[in-house]
Amino acid sequence: MIRADLHTHSQASPDGSLTLNDYRKMLSLSRLEYIAVTDHDRIDFALQAQATLGDRIIVGEEVTTTDGEIIGLYLHKAIPAGLSAAETIKHIRQQGGLVYIPHPFETVRKGITLDTLNEIADAVDIIEAYNGRSLQNRAKQAAQWAKRHQKATASSSDAHGRIGWGRTYTTLATTPQSESLVEILMTSTIDTRSTGFIGRLYPKLNRLRGKR
Repeated sequence: MIRADLHTHSQASPDGSLTLNDYRKMLSLSRLEYIAVTDHDRIDFALQAQATLGDRIIVGEEVTTTDGEIIGLYLHKAIPAGLSAAETIKHIRQQGGLVYIPHPFETVRKGITLDTLNEIADAVDIIEAYNGRSLQNRAKQAAQWAKRHQKATASSSDAHGRIGWGRTYTTLATTPQSESLVEILMTSTIDTRSTGFIGRLYPKLNRLRGKR
């Protein structure tokens, strides 16, 4: 079985602190087999990590849209912040990427609202049914929406630092690729352990201490 975390933040994110060595260790210790690096509004670190560590690193980006945050997976070009959800999805699709909705319905962390999600439903590939740093309990609502719209679901850590990382993931039956991930996720198992108290606080702690 293959453990995949599709939502993490490196030191390239303004509130992240995971280093290239952290990703190397996580892969080498077999805590996770696949990891998406999804920094805020940039992919330079993700590209470097993939070039160094191989295709077990998935290049992604958590894009700040005017309607909330959307993750693009399997990208090769950065997508600019400040576009609408629909425009952002067009950019993801132009690269052959997948549309992943992180922490939907959360108001604390710029989650996509129900109205917006309904508007873009046809273009959504994956719903984050569980977020390891969840501050608001929206998991049930997210899972119900995904089931109603027959969307794939995932459980991801949203890790911004080392403590608690590797506890929240999705278990896949086969090796994921851009063209197969959605189908694989339809029959996957999600893990619902959180990153813990410190894991939830990492973004604020990283900003306060300057991360590095």
